[in-house]
Amino acid sequence: MKDFRKLEVWERAHALTLRIYKATVKFPADERFGLTSQTRRCSASIGANIAEGCGKRGNGEFQRFLQIASGSASEVEYHLLLAHDLGYLTEPAYLELMQHLTPVRRMLTSLIQKVDMERQLSKN
Repeated sequence: MKDFRKLEVWERAHALTLRIYKATVKFPADERFGLTSQTRRCSASIGANIAEGCGKRGNGEFQRFLQIASGSASEVEYHLLLAHDLGYLTEPAYLELMQHLTPVRRMLTSLIQKVDMERQLSKN
């Protein structure tokens, strides 16, 4: 079992989620159960899936949860784009959030590849 708090990708995902919660406070009230909720949930899902994967046995399950986290990061990217295009996020706010999301996505991809390589080596 790994300690998710020691993973930089989790730290960055958590920080991104906090930023997204702050940014979505300004969304229209009628989006509270729509885009606001969806954006918050998928951003929290990134860190939650990293944490859950760390609590599982073996690299296979860990990798699966990292892939789910990566999918959630893609979902966040779309929701931020949609919020921007709807005028809920200013250009600077959108770009700032994307500057935090992009490294999380890259780190997840690298970690997935590393875990996969370790899995392949342990099979041999």
